[in-house]
Amino acid sequence: MGRSPDPLPGRGSQLKQVDVVAGVITDARGRILLARRTEGRDLAGLWEFPGGKREQGETPEAALARELHEELGIEARVDGHLITVPQAYADKRLRLDVRRVSRWTGIPRGLEGQALAWVPPHKLPSYAMPPADIPVVAALLQPDRYAISPDLVSSRSAWLSTLDATLASGVARIQLRLPGLSPDLHRQLAIAAAERCRSANAGLLLNADIALARELGTGVHLRAAQLAGLAERPALAGGAALAASCHTAEDLAHAARLGCDFVVLGPVKPTATHPGEPGIGWDAFVRLRENVSLPIYALGGLAPTDLEDARHHGAQGIAAIRSLWGGARR
Repeated sequence: MGRSPDPLPGRGSQLKQVDVVAGVITDARGRILLARRTEGRDLAGLWEFPGGKREQGETPEAALARELHEELGIEARVDGHLITVPQAYADKRLRLDVRRVSRWTGIPRGLEGQALAWVPPHKLPSYAMPPADIPVVAALLQPDRYAISPDLVSSRSAWLSTLDATLASGVARIQLRLPGLSPDLHRQLAIAAAERCRSANAGLLLNADIALARELGTGVHLRAAQLAGLAERPALAGGAALAASCHTAEDLAHAARLGCDFVVLGPVKPTATHPGEPGIGWDAFVRLRENVSLPIYALGGLAPTDLEDARHHGAQGIAAIRSLWGGARR
């Protein structure tokens, strides 16, 4: 697809814009097709989702169908939008528009000499990919909603009931953030939340409390100031996620160096939590987002109705308190 290496923070606005389309091609067994970049091209040897540049005047659907015919020899029916990833490289600003493809005729072949591989979804992270393709894997495998717990303003049982309703609504990633509680009550709620999230096959991350997360086997969500003070990734239980709150390009770059699994970025829109403060807006979100390949949840004044808009700006999904907690549905 002509994607170039070495994203360079801060240079995006000076680079030419290149629009690229790619397809998540899924077979009857649920496997996804990857193509390996050939020798002599940028990023040779890396695996990517098949596709190519969109020509002037083409719709994304028409461009992807043409590219898949030229590269793979298939006639594809292009389905819905998955994610659009903005990525700044050394020589261009890439805009990778990714569509699903579940129906086609013909047998996919590497007509340009590229190797092909049908990959079970859970094995996609083990394939080395260009930076722009990495958020696509996250969009396929990770939750699109990240619910942040509200303050405890009523009883423990009522709070846990709203957690149950949140999980029942399909939210599969939770941040436990309960400032101002006594250590004993915080611990009790963390233990109860961990049990409920495990039963629902949902991921739980404790805000800031690395020691308790290690004890309970949960993930950790770092505060921005906490992130800045760490020189290396904290050791967590096997497979437990590390996330962070980010507000600047420096935060994002440090989160990437630290090996965070995902981050939240915002506020995108004005929020009730900070009345009178404007959000950064989607344009600024994109400018920050395009310099890292981390999965990024958009935060601030967002609801499930904003999910598609968030995906069009490169977000993994949305993070929220009010619009997700207590059973809000998509």
